Amino acid sequence: MSDRELNFAKEILGSRSYRDVPDGEVLREAERLLGDWMSGEARMERPKLYDHYALLLLSLTRQVRSLEARVTELEAARGRE
Repeated sequence: MSDRELNFAKEILGSRSYRDVPDGEVLREAERLLGDWMSGEARMERPKLYDHYALLLLSLTRQVRSLEARVTELEAARGRE
């Protein structure tokens, strides 16, 4: 474990805007970072970790909306059969 504290959002975004990072990448990197943090393999800037949950929640919200739309489409298609 490094003594350096990671900034959750900066580790995921790099120099990009949140709009330029695909939700799948955000979710993968967030899972990796949070797993490392929970296991003690990485340290996070505590205040920043909580502040930057917004990045993860935004990606999860968009993912849920996408899945809901797909389910609606599948249910509609099934109803036409």
